[in-house]
Amino acid sequence: MNILQPPEHKPLIVKNKIDGAYQLMRLKVFTGIFIGYAAYYLVRKNFSLAMPYLLELGFDKAELGMAFSFNATAYGLSKFLMGGISDRSDARKFLPLGLVLASVATIAAGSTFGFYNVAVMAVFQFLTGWLGGMGWPPCGRIMTHWFSVKERGTKMAIWNVAHNVGGGFIGVLAGWGTTFALSLGFGKMTSWQLGVFLIPAVIAILIALISFLLIRDTPQSCGLPGIEEYKNDYPPNYSREYEKVLSTKEIFFKYVLNNRILWYVAITNAFVYFVRYGVLDWAPTYLKEIKGYDIKSIGLAYSLYEWAAIPGTLICGRISDTVFKGKRSLTTIIFMTLVAIAIFVYWTNTGNKVIDSIALIAIGFLIYGPVMLIGVHALDLAPKNAAGTSAGLTGFFGYFVGTSMLANIAMGRVVHSWGWNAGFIMLLASCGIAVLFMLMTHSAEKNKNQLSDI
Repeated sequence: MNILQPPEHKPLIVKNKIDGAYQLMRLKVFTGIFIGYAAYYLVRKNFSLAMPYLLELGFDKAELGMAFSFNATAYGLSKFLMGGISDRSDARKFLPLGLVLASVATIAAGSTFGFYNVAVMAVFQFLTGWLGGMGWPPCGRIMTHWFSVKERGTKMAIWNVAHNVGGGFIGVLAGWGTTFALSLGFGKMTSWQLGVFLIPAVIAILIALISFLLIRDTPQSCGLPGIEEYKNDYPPNYSREYEKVLSTKEIFFKYVLNNRILWYVAITNAFVYFVRYGVLDWAPTYLKEIKGYDIKSIGLAYSLYEWAAIPGTLICGRISDTVFKGKRSLTTIIFMTLVAIAIFVYWTNTGNKVIDSIALIAIGFLIYGPVMLIGVHALDLAPKNAAGTSAGLTGFFGYFVGTSMLANIAMGRVVHSWGWNAGFIMLLASCGIAVLFMLMTHSAEKNKNQLSDI
């Protein structure tokens, strides 16, 4: 669409004004994608918080898991396919557009008609997932255009906590909104529809407008030099060709589908995401059904899981840079091993809510570091104008295989048929598989030039 085409490069501004303009614009752009991406998580996983109520209405876990799987399936497909479109689009318009549309879809999904039956739920979940997939690719595009290779790991770690901020607030917001609506005299179903769906979506639309005002697509569109020139930080084999908008064929076949190491990283991502969402998506149901939590306690536990990821992600990124000198795979291996221990404690603890909370905080603290590092891997393994598609491939595996097929469908069916113990065994096995595939990337990671040449 012409409206989404990237803006033309402008003539360079006066040289003595470049530094000040660059610093200001980087701050504005970063703020825009941070709050914008955080807002995407206000309209991403609302169905998870609604599942305990839907179980009370007579649906079973297998049905709800199947319906919920359409969200992750659509999200994974969208993140990959929309990534290709995003690489050739104006990020300033692309990100807010997706957020507004996802918010409208969330409002519709939270209507009474949205819960008519499992098939209707699945349709709405597919729609919200597809539109939600428009968030990450433009952010990845912006990170590669506005931040150089040597600073990208740290900046990505900071930006990556945006989804934990949004994911954390949705838990508190849903609990507060539902309780407030009940106090005003609304019925139970109407109250959680307002708290879980409507209020977060309205807030997300407002944030989309703010993001549009802050974001700019590339430095060149603002009359500034490319980030490599500004920072004097050129990746291996950099050339002016990196600045051109690539064709769809070049993006998919030259830089993404033929990249063997990227496929290893993508497979790892599938099992990391299964652990991430296998715990998170089923936490409200598990805590209510097995642990006896109420809506406020569930919302708080859900939020603690997300917010614990903020320091965890930052520390993980720092360790990978300083301790392991950029060897992302070693950091991921250590963190995933510790995740397995925390999951075991969360599973086997009985009757102590403090230990439950500590275990959930530990899982949230540990799991999002590997999620972030895999995203950095994907961005580094392709030119910056193919970054959205590269990250989209890993995202597709994460959301379609890891979240939809495993965390939603498989987890729902296994727990429904064999109980929660079987589900937790699956989670622990996935930690082991993720570690195995990270080991397969380790030898190639020893030489960064090798990675850039693949």
